This record gives sequence, structure tokens and C-alpha cells, in this order.
Amino acid sequence: MALKIYYEKDASITPLKGKKVAVIGYGSQGHAHSLNLRDSGIKVAVAELKGTDNYKLAQKHGFKPGDIKTAMKDAALIIVTLPDEVQAKVYKTQIAPNLFRGQTLGFCHGFNIHFKYIVPPKGVHVVMIAPKGPGHLVRSEFEKGGGVPCLVAVEKNATGDALKTALAWGRGMGGARAGIIKTTYKEETETDLFGEQVVLCGGLTALIKAGFETLVKAGYQPEIAYFECMHEVKLIVDLMYQGGMSYMRYSISNTAEYGDLTRGSRIITDKTRAEMKKILAEITAGKFAKEWVREYQTGLKKFNKLYAKDYKGQLEKVGKKLRRMMKWIDAKEV
Repeated sequence: MALKIYYEKDASITPLKGKKVAVIGYGSQGHAHSLNLRDSGIKVAVAELKGTDNYKLAQKHGFKPGDIKTAMKDAALIIVTLPDEVQAKVYKTQIAPNLFRGQTLGFCHGFNIHFKYIVPPKGVHVVMIAPKGPGHLVRSEFEKGGGVPCLVAVEKNATGDALKTALAWGRGMGGARAGIIKTTYKEETETDLFGEQVVLCGGLTALIKAGFETLVKAGYQPEIAYFECMHEVKLIVDLMYQGGMSYMRYSISNTAEYGDLTRGSRIITDKTRAEMKKILAEITAGKFAKEWVREYQTGLKKFNKLYAKDYKGQLEKVGKKLRRMMKWIDAKEV
């Protein structure tokens, strides 16, 4: 697929002007899309469970949250921002019965559509606007006059207008200010899962834990190990975020740069790369999706056990103690 990027000049908000947009869920992405679209002059109806923290937050933000059926009534675009693991059930019981021909169903991630846990009927557009950042950043950048880059995809184009509607959504929530890259549900879903598992979350946390444990077992103070293997990760990532690996290497000492260039390949070996390929194969075959759905449906026993192990581990305990010393980082403890 040739690279195609849409900006504000390419993405008119007209297809949604004077029309209603329903946002299902007022969590991280839901609140950001709702507020940004409203600030862009679009009528937004929010669906959220009564009495929940998100319901109260929506009220605080000036919305009158209601049930899904009410929010969807006469809506041109329905944006589903619920967690992946609950979308299929909510779709089957509450969204599908209230979905009509000509409406557009939108998602911020392609998991359920790509792996066919949700199969919308004929006559309904299926599109995606996936911001490359968390909801709070989507909102804060919009308020500053900027935006977070997004991906756009069209899975079903019932009448030929699906892309225009998706781009209007992307324009309204600020994505077109930074650029909206054209992709497919398959590409977005599989690369997103791979990035999370191999680099951004799974790979990074495993690397940090292994480094910390190696130093502690060798007799070094846990607090020193924490600073070296956890705290300073942000400093390096910030440099790469600003200017890539070249800027990071320009900014660090020659000693650190030489260690980077000569030792990194000893950590990420051919065996590691082979495991990465195996994980990607599990994702593309739908094996991971089935495993995660089954885990959720059977009570999250493995999930909770693994989470508790890390939560109670030495790395987290040391970190909580040290973060209390650093008032400037606005520590968040859960």
C-alpha cells in the first residue's frame, strides 16, 4: 500500500455537520473523542453505565449520558470505545439490535472487526480512526491547538462515503492537524498487538525486570538498580521521541554510545528475533485473540496471577519508595 496521509485540507468535517455522533463508552478514548468532536461543532450523545465513575465524569463535562439505544437513535456515526474484551457482547446485545442501514460504525482499534468477533450487517459502514496516543493526550493536544497522529481504515463501504465520514471524524477530534495515515484493519490490529507485546509493554517490562534482577542478585543495592534499569528509561525514550536513535546517541556519553552499539545485539539475539516472529505468527493466525478472549471469559485467573506477581515484586516496592522522594514526577500509584 502506497503511503497516504490526510491533513485538514484533505479532511472536510462537512459529512458530520448537523448530524449526531454517538460515543459508546466514556473512558480514555471515549472522553477525548466526545469532547473534541463537541468542540468542533458536532452534536455528541454519550452512552455510559449509570452510576459509574465515567458516567459521573461525562456529566461533569456537560454531557447527559444515557443508554446505548438512546445514544444511537438517529446517529450518523457510532463510535465504539469500549475495552476490546467486552465489545462483542455489548455489540450483540445492545448495538446490533439498534443498528440501521446507512449508519457508520466506528472503532479506535480493529481487534473485534479483524478477528470477526463483531460482524456488522450489510448496508452499514465500518471505519476506524485510531489515535497513536492515549486519550488524555488526544484531548490535551487538541486543547493546545494541535493533534495526535491517527490511522484511518475502511472495512465496509456501503454507499461510497465511508472514507469521507471517517476523515470528518478524524478532523473533528484533531487528528488531521497532525496527519491521518491510511491503513487497513488487518495492518492496524496486527502491528498494534505486536508492538504492545514485543516492544512497548511486554518486551520493555521484561527487559527492565531482567536488568534489575541481575544487578540485585549480583549484590548491588536495589535502589541503585531501580534508577539504572527503570527510572532512566524515560530519559532515553524522551531523547528518541524527539530525534530518533541518532539524537539519543548524540546526547549520551561516548562510553554509553559505544556500549549501546556493541552490546545491544548480544541482548536481542537471533533467538530473540525468532521468538518475535513466533509471536507475530500467533497474532496473525488469531491465536492470541482467542487466548485473550478465553482468558477474559474464564475469569482472568492467569491475568490476575501474573499481575499480582509483578505488583508485589521487589522492583515495584523499591520504585514506590523512591518515587515518594521525587515530588516533581507526579507519581501515580495504583
